[in-house]
Amino acid sequence: MAQSLESLVVRHTHRLPVPKGSPGDGTAAARQFDAALMDVGFKLSAELLERLSGLSEAAVLFTARQTLRTVREMVGDHVRHNSYFIDFPRNVPSTEEFWTRCVAHALGDEKAREGVLTQLAGGVLDLLGLPTYGRYQHTYEEMLAAQDELIASAGDRITVLHPGRDLDAELTDLYLALAGSTTPLGEDDLRDLGLLAERCALGPQPERIPVRENRAVVNRARLAAGADLLLDTVTDVLRLACALSDGDVTLQDPTRFRSFSRPVRRALLAGLDSVIAANPARLADVHAHREPFKRLGECLHPHEYPRWPHAADVFAVARGEKEARSFDSRVEKLLDEFDIAGAAALLKSAPGKLFRALDLLLRVAADQEERDAVLAAAVEVAPGVSGRVVLSVREHLHNRERESDAPRVFVNRRGRAWVSPDDRPPVPAADRDRLIAALDAELRRRLPVPRQLLVDPDVLDVALPLSGRATAAGLGVLPRGSVSEVAGGRLRFFVYWKQAEHRTDYDLSALLLHDDYSTDSWLSYTSLTSVGGRHSGDVTEAPEGASEFIELALDRVRSTFVVPQVNIYAGEGFEEVEESFFGFMVRDREQKGRPFEPRTVRMKSELRGVGRVALPLVFRRGEDGRWRAKWLHLYLRGISSANRVEENQASVSKLVRAVVEREQLTVGYLIDLMTGEDTVMELWDGSSAPVEPVTYIGLERPEGLHPDSRVITLENLRDLIPG
Repeated sequence: MAQSLESLVVRHTHRLPVPKGSPGDGTAAARQFDAALMDVGFKLSAELLERLSGLSEAAVLFTARQTLRTVREMVGDHVRHNSYFIDFPRNVPSTEEFWTRCVAHALGDEKAREGVLTQLAGGVLDLLGLPTYGRYQHTYEEMLAAQDELIASAGDRITVLHPGRDLDAELTDLYLALAGSTTPLGEDDLRDLGLLAERCALGPQPERIPVRENRAVVNRARLAAGADLLLDTVTDVLRLACALSDGDVTLQDPTRFRSFSRPVRRALLAGLDSVIAANPARLADVHAHREPFKRLGECLHPHEYPRWPHAADVFAVARGEKEARSFDSRVEKLLDEFDIAGAAALLKSAPGKLFRALDLLLRVAADQEERDAVLAAAVEVAPGVSGRVVLSVREHLHNRERESDAPRVFVNRRGRAWVSPDDRPPVPAADRDRLIAALDAELRRRLPVPRQLLVDPDVLDVALPLSGRATAAGLGVLPRGSVSEVAGGRLRFFVYWKQAEHRTDYDLSALLLHDDYSTDSWLSYTSLTSVGGRHSGDVTEAPEGASEFIELALDRVRSTFVVPQVNIYAGEGFEEVEESFFGFMVRDREQKGRPFEPRTVRMKSELRGVGRVALPLVFRRGEDGRWRAKWLHLYLRGISSANRVEENQASVSKLVRAVVEREQLTVGYLIDLMTGEDTVMELWDGSSAPVEPVTYIGLERPEGLHPDSRVITLENLRDLIPG
């Protein structure tokens, strides 16, 4: 457990907890450790190198082994990345030439000849039946021998590891940060929070746990530790029951409740009873999740516990035996009566709901008097609305301001995306502008105003992480909608997957689009060479793991957009395989090297969506000729099998357009709001760090910052979102 917890700290913070070990001269071992890290694109900070050098050689080597294992997994170097064509990207044949070779080889194979001749006579040939198609024809070691050594470049990625505090302190800090997050966590972070909560449930706690899913995970650990539960709604209890059953605490997917022990049943019923006793109006919350409450009631047997009558009322409402008029129904009644001012007044008691309904209320208001009532209500309750919701509405209004015929894009909590025409009437411009100004003022009021602000320019176009679900787990991953520059002559995508039980075939493809989003061409297993690109070859099964690559010479690409995608052709989904991830590398033309070189990896993200087509990001060539990535983290539903880039180009094009033309609120927007008259702001140019404490905001932490500095990087970017 200790080893996995140290790994947790490294992954989340890029800090190395103080290694345990006796003092000594570990200088040589520390330098060897640093050199090994640089092979995979990491490096020890000067302070950490000095600290390790003061330990014994054995202590340094122990730390090095477990840390190298962690960072290799972070970058995707913990597996063997083979390529179908042994010397990819050189000598990749055209598709027709390759298929002809496979047929010729099959005709020379006594076992395969007869079947191939029969298929050819019928006019249809199954490529999967050819002995040399879709399966590696060489070993990993043979592939390495055929490749040139990578030539080091100043542009290679270097991720610096910094010294941390002792393990207990680091784990406590990480627990407090995750539990107290003002934005929902992604699935991986939520799972990590569960591990930390088991250890930290009885220790220091955050002042608030505003995100309900986080609260459910923490409550599970508190229940096991015998601590008081954090409950103020009946839905908190339902989420806790889902957590105890290893189900979905977001309540999006049905949970099959376990058979709870008597102590757990008593705790859940007592929790429900106390919530309703304190506020009987909370019974109306049951309507939003009636079916799960019905199933939970069957597990808890509330009739056996007459001392908690309010808990029994919860399940009576779920079964329709007791009336509890829901808040939403009261709002709907007022809207049906076209009483917009009345609806706004009622919604003031639920500020978050009011903010989410602002667009609708302003659109359906009959006159300026009603719109003024809506705006007055919004301004009045704004201080009680979470920062995440305020920012979401602010972003929504900004995009409503722009005139565009781009479709609307919808994304659920699992990354599944779809588009539809935007046929909403406009929000009156004057009212929209008044509301935007009010929201900016509210956000400015909440944000800290630093005296010394140091900003990495590369972070300015990073989208605000309003939800952890809009960012895949991995290394160098930015939130959905972020824009980052791509510098280098060669762009290489990769996908790796390992099937769990059934033959699984993932296909890496790239769709190239014109500036009007129409199809130019594509690279895939059916088009191995095109527009300056090369495909590494189709691998159709992965019992031991498999990789596919696409490389593009960017100066030869004439399209405006390059959309990498991973299509599931056959077998297990992204959440069913043992492992699957996507990433991209950037190299200079002369660097050469193996198909996968960890030092050149700019991003590696886990593939864990529910669709059959993954769209991690899109690359766009600007009018200045420079390439930039816009991050998607989206999944299309696709079809059950045989998903191909040729078949999904229309749906991909529509989705890409909807996301590309939507403007996200960025870190730069928040920096503008938090910069006061007395703030001294500098852009970080990579030079020596200032000697005084600063607030630093950037992609990675630079070396040499004052220890009292506040540091915001990708790992804790959510801390920028005000509560």
